[in-house]
Amino acid sequence: MHIYTQTEVTEFCMEGRFLDFVIKDGYKLKGLLLSTSEGECYVKLAKHLRSTFDLRLPKGTWLQVVGTKQHDFKKDKLTLKAERVMAAREEMSKQPALQNQNQPKPAKTQTILVCQKSDCMKRGGKALCQALESELRNNGLEDNVIIKGTGCMKNCKAGPNLLMPDKTRYSKIQAAQVPALIDKHFGSEIQEQSKNVAVPQFAKV
Repeated sequence: MHIYTQTEVTEFCMEGRFLDFVIKDGYKLKGLLLSTSEGECYVKLAKHLRSTFDLRLPKGTWLQVVGTKQHDFKKDKLTLKAERVMAAREEMSKQPALQNQNQPKPAKTQTILVCQKSDCMKRGGKALCQALESELRNNGLEDNVIIKGTGCMKNCKAGPNLLMPDKTRYSKIQAAQVPALIDKHFGSEIQEQSKNVAVPQFAKV
């Protein structure tokens, strides 16, 4: 009887130009799309990279990716998983926006926790996450406030459930209530953001 390994795992190091992020459910960062000498490829990000990656990374940035390559011979499928992502050497001096696991998180980053269990998702959890993401972006808070999925909050029948950065817990929150919720908890930061936005001057007709 011939025994053979159906999968092979090896290390890889590659460079490529950043094309876009791969995001699931509207806010979950999963991986990167890169343009390499061999064509376009998808690189999955290891879990420890997803929460520290800077989503402001400009498209076109040259990146160096180090990780593991798994080849499933039975399915003839190749999976790339990044353990480290860095600006390629030629980009080091001009792309300080890239953030990896060796750099500290921004001091002002706050986290909104949203239950990801099925009961909360069925009661509007997915729409809630999308509304939160949109409202944060509209108010210029996407760099200071992140949305993170969490396990069961032990209040399934009153879902969707979420926990704000100041530990205030909310149940039965729907997408339509998000603007008021964001204003209540981040009103002062929104006002601060608006001060830094130049107001266009329109000529009178």
